[in-house]
Amino acid sequence: MQDASPSPAPFELDPRLHADTRLLADLELCRLVLMNDRRWPWAILVPRRTGVVEITDLTAEERALLVEEAARVAGALRETTGAEKTNVATLGNAVRQFHLHVVARREGDPNWPGPVWGFGQREPWNDEEAGTFAARLLERL
Repeated sequence: MQDASPSPAPFELDPRLHADTRLLADLELCRLVLMNDRRWPWAILVPRRTGVVEITDLTAEERALLVEEAARVAGALRETTGAEKTNVATLGNAVRQFHLHVVARREGDPNWPGPVWGFGQREPWNDEEAGTFAARLLERL
């Protein structure tokens, strides 16, 4: 007899995240994307689980893996950019799908020491710059 339970819905990146980012890689838990704003080296981790809105929607094991992946990404961003500080944050007010921002910061960046959100006009990466940066970052992961 076949199991009649429906299979889980496939993971989909929120359309707003999809529109604002470039794909970098799929890690064990998360999809890793690059924010399409070259003013800040800014990666976003999105757990590849359907229906995750809050960190509490992940299992304890998934939360531990999320922290490990965030630490790896933060370290790789710091090595790639020479950043003095990496900011790791979640907000989720505009995009409900749980996602974790990892932003490399340094004194003198466009809004130091203020937040990156809502500051000025986005400066999209061109394809060549984004590709070069992505390759350097992924080498360090």
